[in-house]
Amino acid sequence: MKRLATFFIDLYRDGFRNMTWGKPLVWLILLKLVILFGILRVFFFKPAMQGMTDEEKSGQVGDIITKTHNNQDTYNLSTQ
Repeated sequence: MKRLATFFIDLYRDGFRNMTWGKPLVWLILLKLVILFGILRVFFFKPAMQGMTDEEKSGQVGDIITKTHNNQDTYNLSTQ
């Protein structure tokens, strides 16, 4: 098992060492992830249950899960 782990570590280490275009692409992907999950979350996605107690949070989640939606805006084909 240890030989297999060492094999994969050596494979990735040697692969990243010999890359030419891979290094800038890895940094670009990491920058994109930081922007998506770090910056955008802070400014645009506020926590919906901020300031609630644990009981209020569990009650709200339970209500949302068990709520049945009666959508009157859908088109009913059987009325024609």
